[in-house]
Amino acid sequence: MLHFGAGVASRLGAEIPDGRPLNIFCVIDRPAYLASGAETIVVRQLASHHTTWFDAFEPNPKFDDVLRGVAAIRGAPHDLIIAIGGGSAIDVAKLIRAFAGSASPIDIVHGREPVGTSPIRLIAMPTTAGTGSEATQFAVVYVEGRKHSVDAPPLRPDVAIVDPDLTRSLPRRVAIASGLDAFCQAIESLWSVNASEASMHDAERAATLSWTNLPQLSSEPTDATLSALCEASHLAGRAINQTRTTAPHALSYTLTSQYGVPHGIAVAVTLASLLEFNAGVTDRDCADPRGPEAVRSRISRILTILGAATVSDACERIVVLLQRLDVPTTLREAGVKSREQLRVIVESVNLQRLSNNPRVATTESLLSILSAGL
Repeated sequence: MLHFGAGVASRLGAEIPDGRPLNIFCVIDRPAYLASGAETIVVRQLASHHTTWFDAFEPNPKFDDVLRGVAAIRGAPHDLIIAIGGGSAIDVAKLIRAFAGSASPIDIVHGREPVGTSPIRLIAMPTTAGTGSEATQFAVVYVEGRKHSVDAPPLRPDVAIVDPDLTRSLPRRVAIASGLDAFCQAIESLWSVNASEASMHDAERAATLSWTNLPQLSSEPTDATLSALCEASHLAGRAINQTRTTAPHALSYTLTSQYGVPHGIAVAVTLASLLEFNAGVTDRDCADPRGPEAVRSRISRILTILGAATVSDACERIVVLLQRLDVPTTLREAGVKSREQLRVIVESVNLQRLSNNPRVATTESLLSILSAGL
């Protein structure tokens, strides 16, 4: 179930069954919860229910953060979880629900135990326009410094309440990074080996909305811009829920963890280079079973969205967008100064995400295409 549009946060109460008080577990990114105005809207709708508030987690949540939430929710029977915040808050809520019924949550993380269906409903209210986590069946958690992605249908929230008004107070830099994440997810979904007509419909709409409205973040975004970027984020999340992400995301995580580049910007900085790389697909290195012509056809759709006549033109347009948003346009600007540092990044990639890329990417081929940015 999706509620979308300005003011729909007030519909939260309609998703809470009448008839008896509930025990509700709220997972909140407290700064975002307060700054977005969600507190004023949410508290009055929960007044007749017993509510537990949980905010003891960090961005890029750790396994121990989630276990604290599991301990808190097991303290009493709960009927409903509400997640309010960015992708981290929503991921934490997804994992608390998944882990609460498990005797060994670490086995879920490592894929040794399936994620079971929970009797606890989950409502997600994003306060950023970027990850689309409210539309996906995966969640990220860090175990001993290593990133793990848990992927299972029961993780997807039962209800998403996407209210652009909750994104109005986002700091400009956060709004830009979030918006770029949604844009890159849409582009990657379009060229993914898992792309289908249904996913491409969502991804094209998301990419078009992002491309048209992201430049407005260089100044003061209008209500229409905020609404468009929230729609783009949700649709991009829905698209990658079907296709998964590809090479730009695979390369981004070390840029974030080792160089401090915000996630969406870390993805965007290699997008143009990997568009050029994927456009060069051949019979010999095509990873898509439908063949290189099918890949090139989807890349042509990307060029149309960007208003570009050629791949080179499209790459230049992406760089111009990043310049306008005042974010790094090359790996060197992002802090990567040498080929040796680049090799560490390339060798650290998530191989599953690379397998979704339409052109087979090896360490040497990625070094070759990305070295131009040093």
